[in-house]
Amino acid sequence: MRLSARLLAASALALSFALPAAAQDAATIQRAERIRDGALQQNIALDYVTRLTTTFGARPAGSPSEQAAAAWAADYMRQHGFQNVRVETFPLVGWERGEESASIVGANPQRLVVAALGHSPGTNGVIEAEVVRFTSLEALNAAPAGSLAGKIAYVDAGQMVRMQDGAGYGPLTRIRGAGPAAAAAKGAVAFIMRSVGSDEHRMPHTGTTRYVEGRVPLPGFALSAPDASQLSRLITSGQTVRLRLSSTAHTYETVSQNVVGEITGASRPQEVIVLGSHMDSWDLGTGAIDDGAGGAITLAAAKAIAESGRRPARTVRVVLYGSEEVAQPTDTGNGGGAYLRGIGAAVEHHIIAGESDFGADRVYALQLPPGAQNSAFQRAATQVLYPIGVLASAEPELHGGADIGPLAEAGVPVFGLSQDGTRYFDLHHTADDTLDKIDPAQLSQNVAAWAALVYLVADSDVDFRAMRTAGAAH
Repeated sequence: MRLSARLLAASALALSFALPAAAQDAATIQRAERIRDGALQQNIALDYVTRLTTTFGARPAGSPSEQAAAAWAADYMRQHGFQNVRVETFPLVGWERGEESASIVGANPQRLVVAALGHSPGTNGVIEAEVVRFTSLEALNAAPAGSLAGKIAYVDAGQMVRMQDGAGYGPLTRIRGAGPAAAAAKGAVAFIMRSVGSDEHRMPHTGTTRYVEGRVPLPGFALSAPDASQLSRLITSGQTVRLRLSSTAHTYETVSQNVVGEITGASRPQEVIVLGSHMDSWDLGTGAIDDGAGGAITLAAAKAIAESGRRPARTVRVVLYGSEEVAQPTDTGNGGGAYLRGIGAAVEHHIIAGESDFGADRVYALQLPPGAQNSAFQRAATQVLYPIGVLASAEPELHGGADIGPLAEAGVPVFGLSQDGTRYFDLHHTADDTLDKIDPAQLSQNVAAWAALVYLVADSDVDFRAMRTAGAAH
């Protein structure tokens, strides 16, 4: 998508479709529109994500590159006028990929393209064993006890369905999380799966697996889509297939951190709006879309508000969370949980939170907390966002993403600005997650949507908690 002056010129027409926002202050709406239009033309988002990914490259959770990037981001915030900037550390089990390989052995040997799953243990040498194929996690779980002793469990549930909202991801990513433990329970020595991605490139998608009783039970790998198809063809043709797997992956004790900075509210600074994204990335690419872009969008949106000429009443807080991508032996080793523990009782003064963690393609829908549908605030937001192609959804946002999920569980209302994820899972967790995949115009449209919406909340007294309570009473 390429935004142009023509889109802005269409604003007058677009407003004819927007419902009146009589209960929202007209001057606040006009300022939000000016912030929106200014962000379309100039913001710091591309500068931030370019510097982040170029200077630090991949930023695995707890790694020296993630730690250095966090320190740099704090300085970047200070240089751009953010207040109360701080880096808050927490303990973490880190993971290093090391070297990995996979191949079919026997009469017709072939190399396969694989990536070890995050936090999987290494193979302690080489594993060579027969492969047993399953078409679902349920089929693996239904295998007889001990039937995979000394074998490699392989789940090929088919290619991920490409959808704008990314809904095809969930049904497959649970295989990645639970598969190694399910395989170990049947006696397997290793676990492999078709990568969770919508592309057909010979490029595997990594991602974390799950700890069970303080450990990941056995080595796990993701196969690129073409290699998964190749392996499945061989097995379904009736051949007995043996694989040789090796991995030197290992874990280590370290720390991760959240980077926090804010535009302090002018009259009600204790009332906080959180804009979240995550700093860590997987190690195969440079983490541009996942999630350098999210940090760029939220930072640039907050700065656009700060430069609008009127500081809003409420505080706008940007949090660059650490350690979003990886599982941990306990539930305390992620940035979202660390942030919630750190704020304590102040969580009651958190007005709303939103998370940008779905790349950099355009925003097309707004989801507000329960009770805000058809409200005066939603009408005002529609008036401001419709001209840049964002429609209000009738579906409420309930959970947020992984970073703000703990806030949502603690009762903080959350919102969502839904991005076009049609191509997101082509790139997600692969070596192709690099800066060149970001369209600057679509990145700016994100910033404009975030800045305008957040300003409407920040310079108002809208109470989403009260709306939720009132809605539940009806």
